[in-house]
Amino acid sequence: MNASYQEMAGRLMVALDFPDAARAMELVRRLEGIPCYMKVGMQLFYAAGPDFIRELKAAGYSVFLDVKMHDIPNTVKGGSHSVTRLGVDMFNVHAGGGLAMMQAAIAGAEAAVADTPGLAMPTVIAVTQLTSTSRQVMNEEIGIAGSVEDTVVRYAELARQAGLHGVVASSLEVEAIAAACGKAFKTVIPGIRPAGSDVGDQKRVLTPGEAIRKGSHYLVVGRPITAASDPRQAAEQIIEEMIQA
Repeated sequence: MNASYQEMAGRLMVALDFPDAARAMELVRRLEGIPCYMKVGMQLFYAAGPDFIRELKAAGYSVFLDVKMHDIPNTVKGGSHSVTRLGVDMFNVHAGGGLAMMQAAIAGAEAAVADTPGLAMPTVIAVTQLTSTSRQVMNEEIGIAGSVEDTVVRYAELARQAGLHGVVASSLEVEAIAAACGKAFKTVIPGIRPAGSDVGDQKRVLTPGEAIRKGSHYLVVGRPITAASDPRQAAEQIIEEMIQA
């Protein structure tokens, strides 16, 4: 396993969007040996709970817990403390919760690390706008004026001010985020679709190669891997496209 493969596999996040632990672990076993991140979202975490995270960690995987915390600051601080103690490598909050809420997320994680010898500080990121959100939805339904990119960049700057390590955004906003927040500010990019695959309910998408060339740090891929007839081959092809880019 060469260094380029190791690096790019570590930047691929496989979205385990399954209703139960058994089906998720079946996919994990099929990907055994690929040193990718595993992303656990609300559906699976609510069904399988903390024990599933512990199982992934015991198997040596990095874990992104994608539960998008959005509540009053004190509640988010408590949630952050709990998931940090669980050992996740990354988790997220909604930037729309505001500066104090995001600062509370960092405080909760730092408190957990201080309380638990040997525990590493997770990467804490903020969701800006979902990749299923179009400008029309954002303007007319959510009630935020302007372009999606303007809102994403404003939220990214607020997240950086709060001390967070990065944001979730679409690959179309990566370059604007880097210009506003610096290239070291991490970007986690869902809505990645290899050429020729089904876009589904995503609105703002790019291929893995395009996303890497734009400077994306992590690529989240779900259905193009999880629904593939050969998930391992699909993952390997994405990693190869990332290396080539």
